[in-house]
Amino acid sequence: MTANTANTANTANTANTANTGISGDAGGWFLPDRVDLPFVEEVDAIGPIKTQRRTALGKSAYPPRNWAAKWNAWLVLDEFVGTAWKAPATVAVDAVWTPITLASTNLEIDDLVVAARDERAEALGEILSQDVEFITDFLAVLSITPGAYPGTYRVLHIASLVALYAAMHFKGDRKRPRPSEICPALMPPIPAPGHASFPSGHATQAYLMARCVEAVLTQAALPDSAVIMRNVNVLARRVARNRELAGLHYHTDSRAGEVLAQSLFTTLGGGGVGTFTTAINNAGTEWT
Repeated sequence: MTANTANTANTANTANTANTGISGDAGGWFLPDRVDLPFVEEVDAIGPIKTQRRTALGKSAYPPRNWAAKWNAWLVLDEFVGTAWKAPATVAVDAVWTPITLASTNLEIDDLVVAARDERAEALGEILSQDVEFITDFLAVLSITPGAYPGTYRVLHIASLVALYAAMHFKGDRKRPRPSEICPALMPPIPAPGHASFPSGHATQAYLMARCVEAVLTQAALPDSAVIMRNVNVLARRVARNRELAGLHYHTDSRAGEVLAQSLFTTLGGGGVGTFTTAINNAGTEWT
């Protein structure tokens, strides 16, 4: 989850030439310029083109569509943090946190030992690929590209960032050690991120992405949305489970991420975050 902060790279999509700007800022291209006649020195039939200037004043001068998905997500987060999201989220997370004991933690570690022995090898490819980012996985299961569905791509980034922000709040509060810190023999195949274990950030992000996709498809009134959502929900569970197989999270971390995601979605979709509502509505029009 460490590099998943804003899913900045999505490197697997950079070869999709129709979506050159997927990396978030300047995109994946470069523009060579001539030394003897730089483009800025060109002259057309009227005169030097360098004297021509577009309107650059006012809030409308930089339209919403120009915001890269990862940076647009920060605008939504800025509005989200002003809501009363913590109280209901704490209630949801506490329902998972309170029953955890030393004995139950040891039982969870026993389960992770078995999972590492029996399941980790087959899951290793996904464990490695999803460590950095997994928005790509959601794009794949939805059969979409950022260029064709930019609004939906934005919604996925919003879910990722808001979920990570909220998960970090509770990680800092609960300070649960990683399973491999309790049982070093679990030896995760990737470095454990430098923050606490509870709740799972990957799980929170994946489950919130799933809820947001469901909202988009509901907005679009897509006839086969139930088929799509079965796949999306399975993907969310798989992302969370892979972190357990890696020895990075307890199952209760994943469960906490799931209930936290639901609480966050309730806050986001409750009408108090206008930028989120706009994002969902815009994304819904892409599916009709």
